[in-house]
Amino acid sequence: MADKEPLVGIIMGSQSDWPTMTNAANTLDKLEINHEMRVISAHRTPHRLTEYATEARGNGLKVLIAGAGMAAALPGAAAALTPLPVLGVPMEGKVMGGLDALLAMSQMPAGIPVGTLAVGRSGAVNAAILAASILALEDQGIAARLDQFRADQTAAIVEQPQD
Repeated sequence: MADKEPLVGIIMGSQSDWPTMTNAANTLDKLEINHEMRVISAHRTPHRLTEYATEARGNGLKVLIAGAGMAAALPGAAAALTPLPVLGVPMEGKVMGGLDALLAMSQMPAGIPVGTLAVGRSGAVNAAILAASILALEDQGIAARLDQFRADQTAAIVEQPQD
């Protein structure tokens, strides 16, 4: 995987988002989908965001996963700058438990979509799986690995509760 260009860009508003966003990276690793990670703040590093998002497609990226908390501006700002699908992951927060980020992220104006997922770990994992689903539309290898991932997930669920 290391010799292939990344297909998914994982961006987050601050280093403190990494414990959650690592779940997206780990899921993409399981699916053997090359990705890159960056810390990019919509408010504190706007030039970095503009450069990254406007060059993402030209750099070979196909999907962006953006994690952010509080005002949750990162996914929306990225979506305004790139035609690529942007999947938003709201971070859990101290004030409202992530509800503030979820609401901010899901209220994008018409024409600038952000696919908003669940708050926290579940959202990060699901963002990676959704990115894989998007990529699988044109890549049979990813499609096969995603099918196997889902089959393995199903097989891991016991039918009867155990002591």
